[in-house]
Amino acid sequence: MSAVDDGVSVGIKEKDAIIIVDHGSHRKESNLMPNEFVTVFRDKSDYAIKEPIHMELAEPSIKTAVRASAEQGANRYTLTAEAAKEHPGVSYVITAPLGLHGPLVDVVNDRINQC
Repeated sequence: MSAVDDGVSVGIKEKDAIIIVDHGSHRKESNLMPNEFVTVFRDKSDYAIKEPIHMELAEPSIKTAVRASAEQGANRYTLTAEAAKEHPGVSYVITAPLGLHGPLVDVVNDRINQC
């Protein structure tokens, strides 16, 4: 896996925190989904540090996730571009957006077909 950090291709390292970002909602049930996703992601990935955040409207915020990750020894964060813009002092790599990833289209189609 690689990303871009200051214009240089880099891999995800042992002490990098993987921050899973969603928008956030006024609905409590909607805000639980990223936590559940991260629980499953923890079981299916080898990354040491994984934290969920909401961009706005609910906790955990990026500040909370950065603090929790730092307490686990993180020294760099994998974020979306939107989250990174709000924290200029944090060292990070940015992932590509999920929106046009081919298998995501299959997931959306599968969910529709389950209706």
